[in-house]
Amino acid sequence: MSDTFFSGSITALITPMNRDGSLDFASFEKLVDWQIREGTSALCAVGTTGESPTLSHAEHHAVVERTIKVSAGRVPVIAGAGSNSTSEAVDLAQYAEKAGASAVLVVAPYYNKPTQEGLYRHYMAIADAISIPVILYNIPGRSIVDISVETMARLARHPNIIGVKDATANLLRPLQVRRAVEKRFNQLSGEDGTAVAFLAAGGDGCISVTANVAPALCANVQKAWQEGSVQDAIAIQDKLLPLHDTLFCESNPAPAKYAASLLGLAGETCRLPLAPLTEPSREKIRAALVDIGLLN
Repeated sequence: MSDTFFSGSITALITPMNRDGSLDFASFEKLVDWQIREGTSALCAVGTTGESPTLSHAEHHAVVERTIKVSAGRVPVIAGAGSNSTSEAVDLAQYAEKAGASAVLVVAPYYNKPTQEGLYRHYMAIADAISIPVILYNIPGRSIVDISVETMARLARHPNIIGVKDATANLLRPLQVRRAVEKRFNQLSGEDGTAVAFLAAGGDGCISVTANVAPALCANVQKAWQEGSVQDAIAIQDKLLPLHDTLFCESNPAPAKYAASLLGLAGETCRLPLAPLTEPSREKIRAALVDIGLLN
């Protein structure tokens, strides 16, 4: 069984792009280095927030490689390896292992609407194809299908399947999963707004969108909790709540990229079909950054 375990604030990295839509690796490298210096405990590259659906395979590989190179062993790198094609997901996972990723994050297959048996076979095929850990990514709001607690417990019997990123916002889930799974299982929130509540329900950390622009604050929430300073964790979470909310005022990662642009971290460009933000959303994001002291 793998002894790999992730905790704390893990940033679901944006993939900076130039105005023409090409990848902006200069900004990306600065972002990765800044994340580590600000206290982020691990980096998650080319997930939903990294716009994996619109990256070519070559671009996907390049972002994983660059994240690993710049992080230089200072923090673990979790590589997105999700697809609604099992063979494609296997290829992405194998490439991530070859590149030196610490683990892969695999979203539930979207659009196909597999049964629970289909989900089980999909994840088993990936876990059997690599030797690094697999983290399940359960996000029914985007994938439509929900990895049931029973299927998760069944999958957890595989030694390479070590945990889940839970973006259901259902705080019964970590309790149910902990009860159903027969081993130490790494449970990470995929919803910034539930980060503290998820920890209280037995979770281990958060794979965070907000950490792209507020890495130190997100890290401090997790650190305070780990040190037993519950009230401090709640206070920081309360401070972050307006930003958590506004970063999902339109489809992720467009708001996060706009926030990053206001802070001088990267440009706001997303690839279609993600559209530029509306003016009301821009105003909300700017106001939230000012409200928590990240922008004058």
